[in-house]
Amino acid sequence: MENRPARQAGAAKQERAVRTRATILRAAAEVFDEVGFSAASIRLISNRAGATLGALYFHFSSKEELARAVMLSQADELVLPAGPDGLQRLVDITAYLAEQLQTNPVLRGGVRLAVEQGAFGMREEQPYQQWAEVFRAQLSAAEEAGELNESCDVDALAWLVVSTFSGTQLFSQITTDRQDLPERVHTLWTYLLPGIASDKVRGSLTVGPPGPRAAGREPAA
Repeated sequence: MENRPARQAGAAKQERAVRTRATILRAAAEVFDEVGFSAASIRLISNRAGATLGALYFHFSSKEELARAVMLSQADELVLPAGPDGLQRLVDITAYLAEQLQTNPVLRGGVRLAVEQGAFGMREEQPYQQWAEVFRAQLSAAEEAGELNESCDVDALAWLVVSTFSGTQLFSQITTDRQDLPERVHTLWTYLLPGIASDKVRGSLTVGPPGPRAAGREPAA
């Protein structure tokens, strides 16, 4: 039977491995965000992480595998705004994502890779599907609460929100390095909400920074 010191040593080793993997993943996200997939090298990423090449290859067998891991972990550090599920929370989530895309390296790196993945021979739709599920959950709650127009299709609308948000952030990245992204997301909802929100909530929905309803948040319609 394995003795207690051996179990403790094994647990400590596993914990170190988990920390090392997380450090490498974050470093990779930073590098991918800064220079893109093609210019990012394994050595550059290992140096940024303060890890040996052996340690990096222990966790990730190739740069492609590392890039995929970054794409799929882009939401791991996020804490989405709380509140009742529905249209208002969906708006607040996208406002929060707009702010995070200005500062969060893991989200930024994952999003850049998801956009550019065709250039390095990858076709991974899961990052987009993950956000479609998040948005669909809020839209389904909105539908149940009578917050959507009867003509709205939740699945199609979730796809539309992911598509429009993705395009908005990409255009903002190209033109202002996302400095105007919160404003652009504000504009997106200002024009989208009147077409999908029911009369029940249309006048009460607000767009702006997530958090407590405060002075300065503007009615969406």
